[in-house]
Amino acid sequence: MDDPQDRPAQAPAAHDAELASLRRSIDNLDAALVHLLAERFKLTEAVGHLKAAHRLPPADPAREAEQTARLRRLAVESGLDPVFAEKFLAFVIAEVIRHHRAIGAVAR
Repeated sequence: MDDPQDRPAQAPAAHDAELASLRRSIDNLDAALVHLLAERFKLTEAVGHLKAAHRLPPADPAREAEQTARLRRLAVESGLDPVFAEKFLAFVIAEVIRHHRAIGAVAR
């Protein structure tokens, strides 16, 4: 059996530099995702206040279903696992509904 420790080591500088570059790109994308989520939640907070002011329910199952179907399509088009995309959106929607309920409770 081939033991990886018996193989000659690759030039560390070559793959270390590539790994560092890839990780910097991942870090940049993670930062962008956080900023995008923050912007998204600012908008959903405004929606929550509007819903509370007009005594609308915090959840909108029809809208959530439309968004889930839309996000699944976008995931497929982008080469992302649509199941993962749906799970991610479900988590985000659950947080939005939780925030809307909190906003509605304060408004009463």
